[in-house]
Amino acid sequence: MQQPITATDVDSCRILEEDPDLAAGLSPSERERAVDDCVAATMRIARGRWIADFRQPLYNGIGLLVLDGLLLRRVGIDGRFGAELLGEGDILRPWQGEDGGSMLTRTTGWRVLAPARVAVLDAQTAECFAAYPELTGSLVGRALERARNLAINMAIVHQARVNVRLRMLLWHLADRWGRVRTEGVVVPLALTHAVLADLVAARRPTVTTALNELSREGSVKPSRHGWLLSGDPPGELLELRQMEIPESRQ
Repeated sequence: MQQPITATDVDSCRILEEDPDLAAGLSPSERERAVDDCVAATMRIARGRWIADFRQPLYNGIGLLVLDGLLLRRVGIDGRFGAELLGEGDILRPWQGEDGGSMLTRTTGWRVLAPARVAVLDAQTAECFAAYPELTGSLVGRALERARNLAINMAIVHQARVNVRLRMLLWHLADRWGRVRTEGVVVPLALTHAVLADLVAARRPTVTTALNELSREGSVKPSRHGWLLSGDPPGELLELRQMEIPESRQ
């Protein structure tokens, strides 16, 4: 059995150079100052099962900002698992909610699917961010976007047919990671059948059967870079997007 890993190779970075979208609300002069002010330690995490082992000082900070890589968070009850896929730009607090306080007996775990690098937004970094209120808004926006993606994924797994779930999921992932090519849209993520099974709340053999059906009909095919999507997004996903109400209209 593969041994769990922890983060290694501590370095530092200018956060707003690594993730310039965070500074979208700043004026040019503020942005220039903020780039120099907002510095954080970074850590690299190798591929494999990850135990997020952190000491108390980080609990008082913001969390971890993913700069590169792909991570999977799995949650299971009675041997049935769901999962969340996280990548560049996501904010993590992997120690939060893992203290067993729930009334349900659950199993949780993290797996690094592609080698990751994260910025450690600790208490000192939070103090630097506090000088630029717009950055706080950007971080809250990231957290809300993560919650939105989780809600969409919940709606996807409630579809009755697994092949529909898979098409909806992959097109949903294409919104973030997809690349348009002449032959279709490539989702450049190395997602195994087992990972996809967790993401769509199905059994791995069922997912394999559904993927074979989708491949025969030409709508979803494995490719050297991940997954190739052909045709248009499934109507169920388009209907789901139309149901979302912008916050400005609420």
